[in-house]
Amino acid sequence: MNVRTRCSAVLGTLCLVASLALATASADEPDAPLQPVSAALTEVARAQSPTAGAAGPGDTVWIAERAGTVRVLDGQELGDPVLDISDETTTDGERGLLGVAFDPEFAHFYISFTDLEGTSTIDEFAVADGAIQPDTRRTVLTQEQPYPNHNGGDIKFGPDGYLYIALGDGGSGGDPQGNGQKLDTLLGKILRIDPAGGKPYAVPADNPFVDDPAAKDEIWAYGLRNPWRFSFDSGTGDLLIGDVGQSEWEEIDWAPADSPGGENYGWASMEGNHPFRGGTEPANHVPPVHEYDRSGLGCSVTGGFVYRGDALPQLQGSYVFSDYCDGTVRTLRIEDGKVTGEGDLGVSGGEVISFVQDGDGELYVLNIGGAILRIDPA
Repeated sequence: MNVRTRCSAVLGTLCLVASLALATASADEPDAPLQPVSAALTEVARAQSPTAGAAGPGDTVWIAERAGTVRVLDGQELGDPVLDISDETTTDGERGLLGVAFDPEFAHFYISFTDLEGTSTIDEFAVADGAIQPDTRRTVLTQEQPYPNHNGGDIKFGPDGYLYIALGDGGSGGDPQGNGQKLDTLLGKILRIDPAGGKPYAVPADNPFVDDPAAKDEIWAYGLRNPWRFSFDSGTGDLLIGDVGQSEWEEIDWAPADSPGGENYGWASMEGNHPFRGGTEPANHVPPVHEYDRSGLGCSVTGGFVYRGDALPQLQGSYVFSDYCDGTVRTLRIEDGKVTGEGDLGVSGGEVISFVQDGDGELYVLNIGGAILRIDPA
């Protein structure tokens, strides 16, 4: 099976092109290679099409399976499902259970999934003594999806205690509805809400567009195609987004912890640093901190985390990411919004769909085929 067929069979149109390549964001002055890090991938468990995960209470890691179940990794064992919404979601296209998150106090658990009609849905459960309380379930936010791809679906709590939600541009190809650059839709955006501040949620007063009657108050950043995975650096609070490209360029976007929001990452006028189909670069375009093309390696970026664990001291402070079609675990050193070095760990996770950061800052790689792999010293 070739790469294009493999991508379509596993996650619908997540991988639209199978030409494979990796290049630096600037061909003029390539970034310095990072010092090699001796690392290995240790398989600690297997799941059914794992898509996402989150650090849970009591040094656990909670793993979402695409068909709608959540299981807890405690030590070396993946337990029976603690949540099952498999009769409420579908795996058609790029749909399914796509994201999970805990609030900072582990008092609430959130899931991000597409329902049977394809609507992106964020639900909340109260947590008591480390266990989900099913009777407390409530829906926080929904967004209709015009197509079955580019759902995004990742969710994370930021260092400010607010919930951030990634939504793709609505799908198909080339952003036919122009959602990436529109401010009157939640599609093609990173949202920022306060689920504890109201019913179903409140909008933080300092969100960047709350005073713009033509814009959705929930928007934090826009101009995104399919921000499949994003994260906050647990050391600095900086935001990093892996945005899946259309046909030529994969990109990683960055914003500092003190950003007031409102960044325009360019899609669909831009794909990475490049005008898309004759588009004009927006005046407020925030270019990616890193991009790579598809002429030799990769076709769908999988965003990861800045490593803040203790097991691999040489990896401290490096952003770790991969690509669904290549699988090599790669690294970037980012200083003041600039990439100063890049490298890889010399290991492949296969069809890498996601990364998970545990409570100690150690990282796990999720392979859509089932493997849960921890990044360990070699």
